[in-house]
Amino acid sequence: MKVRYLIFLLSVCFEIVSCGPSYDEAKKLQQAEKVRLQKEENRALKVGVLPTLDCLPIYVAKEIELFDTAKADVRIKTYATNIDCDAALMNGKLEGVVTDIIRGQYMKTKGTEVEYVAATNAYWQLISNKKARIKEIKQLNDKMVAMTRFSATALLVDYAVDSVKMDAEKVFKIQINDMKLRLRMLNNNEMDAMLLTEPQATTARLGKNPVLMDSRDKNMMFGVVAFRSDAMKDKRRKKQIDEFVRGYNAACDSINKYGVNHYAELLHKYYDIDDNTISSLPKMKFAHAAAPRQEDIETADKWLKKQQ
Repeated sequence: MKVRYLIFLLSVCFEIVSCGPSYDEAKKLQQAEKVRLQKEENRALKVGVLPTLDCLPIYVAKEIELFDTAKADVRIKTYATNIDCDAALMNGKLEGVVTDIIRGQYMKTKGTEVEYVAATNAYWQLISNKKARIKEIKQLNDKMVAMTRFSATALLVDYAVDSVKMDAEKVFKIQINDMKLRLRMLNNNEMDAMLLTEPQATTARLGKNPVLMDSRDKNMMFGVVAFRSDAMKDKRRKKQIDEFVRGYNAACDSINKYGVNHYAELLHKYYDIDDNTISSLPKMKFAHAAAPRQEDIETADKWLKKQQ
């Protein structure tokens, strides 16, 4: 009896296994799914963002579903540095990025044409290490300043040095692209000074590190959202970008209405900052998407020409 029961169980198991997909069939299904997902990825509008506060409207729009998915599958790709983010745009992996005008104009010199759909509220502060006892720009002589080459931070270092008529060669510009790493180096006493934007600048100020210069005081506005020109010319992509802008504007309205602190959960999630930094963030207005000022583009072009 037991033998018959065992044979019955084996036959049932055989039937179940034989009814399932074979290894080759499963492999084909898996490959077909990969192809399907890749097609969706290719058709989606991919936008590169950074852990900087000017990207908050994009995070908000995505998280609270302000982008109409029927009109545009907007996919947010987070990068640690603007160098990596911009490289992904130049390599065709992204359609748009949050960057600065200097980076945007620099990409044009490298053969990637971009158009600016929005000017952001990004600003940068030149902050010194409190342990270095640097209270004025002129004290940066023979000091290390962290920045990113061919970016707003590099331009602002040069501007600061020129403003006090220092010898540019006496200030050592150190390329540290990762904003979070820059901040850690400040806290660990590994760098004399650096350019920081929000929210990292707030964390640095809370640590009693002196602010030597603020780009807002110099009437410089370099933050932008840029898209590849070829995407802007493509009818399907242009519709996606229009939907992105609509959602972006709605997110700006929401942040302006409820305040940055209302989105503390998102700040924790995407920025890796503590409650003290969040509660200390300055009040900021997020404007609807609009082209950057021509004077800022001209400032960028003039500086880049000097570098070349």
